[in-house]
Amino acid sequence: MVSFRKKKDLLQVAIVLVMLLLLNIFSEYAFTRFDFTTEKRFTLSPITRNIMDSLQKPVTVTVFLQGDFPSGFKRLQRATRDLLNDYNAFGHDKLKVEFVDPLAGANTEQQTQILQDLQSQGIEPTNLSVKTEDGMTQKIIFPAALVKCKGRQIPVKLLQTRIGLSPEEVLNNSIQNLEYAFSSAIKKVTSGGKPRIGFTEGHHELSDLQLNDAMRSLSDGFEVGRVNLKTIPFSGVEKLSLLIVPKPDQPFTELEKFKIDQYLMRGGKILWTIDPVTAELDSLRGHGGEQLAFNKQLNLDDQLFSYGIRLNFDLIADMNCAQIPINVGNVAGQVQIQMLPWLFYPILVPVSKHPLVKNLDGIRSEFISSIDTIGVPGIKKTVLLASSPFNQKINTPYLLSLQMVEQEPDPRTFRSAPKTVGVLLEGRFKSDFKNRPVPEGFTEKIDVLPESRFTRMIVISDGDILKNQINEADGSPFPLGFDRYTQQTYGNKNFLLNVADYMTDDSGLINLRNKEIKIRLLDHAQIKATKLYWQILNNVLPLAMLLLFGIFQQYFRRRKYAA
Repeated sequence: MVSFRKKKDLLQVAIVLVMLLLLNIFSEYAFTRFDFTTEKRFTLSPITRNIMDSLQKPVTVTVFLQGDFPSGFKRLQRATRDLLNDYNAFGHDKLKVEFVDPLAGANTEQQTQILQDLQSQGIEPTNLSVKTEDGMTQKIIFPAALVKCKGRQIPVKLLQTRIGLSPEEVLNNSIQNLEYAFSSAIKKVTSGGKPRIGFTEGHHELSDLQLNDAMRSLSDGFEVGRVNLKTIPFSGVEKLSLLIVPKPDQPFTELEKFKIDQYLMRGGKILWTIDPVTAELDSLRGHGGEQLAFNKQLNLDDQLFSYGIRLNFDLIADMNCAQIPINVGNVAGQVQIQMLPWLFYPILVPVSKHPLVKNLDGIRSEFISSIDTIGVPGIKKTVLLASSPFNQKINTPYLLSLQMVEQEPDPRTFRSAPKTVGVLLEGRFKSDFKNRPVPEGFTEKIDVLPESRFTRMIVISDGDILKNQINEADGSPFPLGFDRYTQQTYGNKNFLLNVADYMTDDSGLINLRNKEIKIRLLDHAQIKATKLYWQILNNVLPLAMLLLFGIFQQYFRRRKYAA
């Protein structure tokens, strides 16, 4: 009887071991995991899975977020590590990940060289204040990564800063953006051909120097160049994935407008950054501190109107604005420079939940105008950028003066509904040349399409939104969005990169920016008020229950064995 029972037990153990062995073998070929979080924070999107599943060559990701950090950055580091582990699980071991501290063991001279090398690769440092026993110390960290494949590399920014957000919200937004940032970089670095982006020229647009960082930043994942609509054949325009019109100052001919129109009709994407009004701070400084802001004649009003947009001839003065240096006098022969708010340099803080601008930092603008949308059937319009509610619209012509910085604005006159300054249009556009003859000088044989297939365009009433500032000392360009006066970096570059991704990618990769991770913070006021209650509940109550259990157990044992 005992022998039979032992054999039965051994058989059950053997069955369990065989099942565990089969499960282990099966798990080598079938990978899955369960995510019980409400927002599915640990689940990769189908887009990311497809990108990782289709990897043909090894990809190396070097993360520079390594070392001893405060708890917030440790959370970002841990989230990055967990995400990349998930990537590797779906990438058939073609993804190599390494975490490094680039400054570890380097002396001062070596650290300077390392900083220069990393900055040349697009890796920007962050100066972190760390609390120690002796007080506060400054530590340079690199919340960034570098994705490499086949001799190409793309930097990835891990920390998504935004003005006005708490450190917890900044870190939460950064973690939300990780999947989009890495998926976008991996797709670009592994793709065969690069989409082409063309910046127009020939109408006194922004120069190559003013567009230096915009073009350089885009060149990581795109082929970027200038396009002269007067000379380029239409077959060349058709090859562009995105056409950018950066602040023209001279009118377009009907021939150029026709090329743009038919490019749009064939599914081309366009980013218009246009100043409807002529106004420049440099002109103000060079003409006795005054300049007449007047309307530009670009010959684009009718074309944009047919697409559903009207650029207004006005200027927006906004109390949420950037500062400019002003000479306020001389003391002992020394020029006194003071930073003062300039109402015509609005800081546009995106409030839209569209993935193009979601969680972006404030975007710096210069002499911006309002936009009206026109009801056009089949066109969906989304407001991307708008002024703050503390704005005032000024119709042009208008005499601008630097002395305006000395006047304290009356808040009562700066209360108005936010003015639209950036719009996304999506749908099937009607041709501006429908039922019109082909302009004189166009000799190529093409079918003139009266309506486009589904496509997109973005219109922004500020030509300077893509302009980088210039270092007056050596003529070198600053990064796009960097203000040399306040040493602050705005979200202009990230906005441009998002636009390029959204307009050239049909896989829906930009929608990964809609991923949300809820912040579940404790109520500090309630914690303080009920601190004693929770301390007793978590510390005293378990011990009391254990003590009572021991007393009753001893009591029952005595009763049971007393006889």
